[in-house]
Amino acid sequence: MLAGKTALVTGSVGGIGNATARALAQRGCAVMIHGLTDIKDGEAIAKQIAEEFKVKTAFSNADLSKLSEIELLIKETSSKLGSIDILVNNAVHRGAGPIDTFPVEGWERALAVNVSAPFHTIRLCLPAMKQKKWGRIINIASNWGMTGTTDRVDYVTTKHAVVGLTRAVALETLPFGITCNAVAPGATLTPNAEKTIQKRIKDSGKTREEVLEIFFQERQPARRFVMPEDVAELIVFMCSNAAREMTGSPVSIDGGWLAQ
Repeated sequence: MLAGKTALVTGSVGGIGNATARALAQRGCAVMIHGLTDIKDGEAIAKQIAEEFKVKTAFSNADLSKLSEIELLIKETSSKLGSIDILVNNAVHRGAGPIDTFPVEGWERALAVNVSAPFHTIRLCLPAMKQKKWGRIINIASNWGMTGTTDRVDYVTTKHAVVGLTRAVALETLPFGITCNAVAPGATLTPNAEKTIQKRIKDSGKTREEVLEIFFQERQPARRFVMPEDVAELIVFMCSNAAREMTGSPVSIDGGWLAQ
């Protein structure tokens, strides 16, 4: 039932976003690929997905911290691929450090990309969704959007905000056949996670297996990463008719993390 729909997946040149874009394309969706990467590289990613799944794609490297570029992203997606039926807010900015030394510019950018950008993409996509009386909005949150940790004040705060945004939008869109949900992945094997693991290996002198054992003891009882493709398949389900009564909820996919 997703064939012929148009999807915008922000932050989709790699990781969860790319896996989601591919999963939606596999179901017949036209997909706008987005990310802060070189235009040539981004267009190559979009072309590869288009050729593999025989769907329309396009690429944008819009800076989501700027409203004018968000507006252009929505307009380009609609003009090139059709009005947006499925919106996946996946793009993220994150830093690290204690609050008293956290860079102010990093805090401001995290608020802009992680919270304000989803607000703007949602409000700009809703008129067409309401007209069609169908729409799917999925905001990528995190388990850190339902709990807390140290040295991640921007990420924890903005992911809590994403969950709140999801609940508010879900209630407002109930009469229009639109659902809005949040997906909260646990430790997922993304390029950013791989960088973290490689740094721990370098700093500790331990083997990858030893580092991973410590890493998973801290959070994930399954003792393995969630894979981006697993998150993507959950998102595809949330877009289906079977999930039409699911709205307003953060759904964890975390190898038992929050069950502890």
